[in-house]
Amino acid sequence: MAFHSFNGRFVAGLALACFMLAAAGCQSSDNGILGFGKKDTTPPPPPDPKVLSSQLQAYCPKVTLRDGTAFFNTYAKSGPKPKKKTDVAAEEAAQPAADAAGVDQPDDSAKIIYQASITDVTRDCSRANGSLSMKIAVAGKVVPGPMFTPGTITMPIRIAVMHGTEVLYSQLHSYQVQVTDASSATQFVFTDSNVVVPEPTAKDYQAYAGYDEGAPKVATDKPKKKKAAATN
Repeated sequence: MAFHSFNGRFVAGLALACFMLAAAGCQSSDNGILGFGKKDTTPPPPPDPKVLSSQLQAYCPKVTLRDGTAFFNTYAKSGPKPKKKTDVAAEEAAQPAADAAGVDQPDDSAKIIYQASITDVTRDCSRANGSLSMKIAVAGKVVPGPMFTPGTITMPIRIAVMHGTEVLYSQLHSYQVQVTDASSATQFVFTDSNVVVPEPTAKDYQAYAGYDEGAPKVATDKPKKKKAAATN
């Protein structure tokens, strides 16, 4: 009986050892049945692309129109004078109250000589000596109004380039267009070829184009007249 008991324990121990060796072999094998311990052969993802200097060299700031700067009206002498920006803001603030009260606003459309509008803007960029040079073009049309008289219309067109709140370039141009045909619109194209700003280090410049009727006038100092010396 003792022999059989020892033999049974020996066989059971041998079987347990073989099972443990087999399990260890499965876990360390590269071709395990469940794939445990299998090496990952998937290539790593490519690194994030960096902004190349060539891409920054190709950057040309976009040109946009500010609100309220796409139209310009010219009135007859008896018509209203161009309004300053402060006057326009005051009118816009008072407009809801006037509408609520049912007050009719004066209609000055019959006094318009010309109505000019900007229909498209574009630009072209080049770089040299640490500066960015831009050509900004404005296309539009002039439509004769009820008080049309053939002649030359002068439009105040402002071109500006901003970096955040910093003004890099701002120029007001008095652009003239000859209008002679009362039956159709006159097309025009204005180009400012002298826009030069520091070369950008990021894509964060913004260019603007539009009419600017509220430009402050330059004051000129007139020579003061000398008072005549009092004579006794």
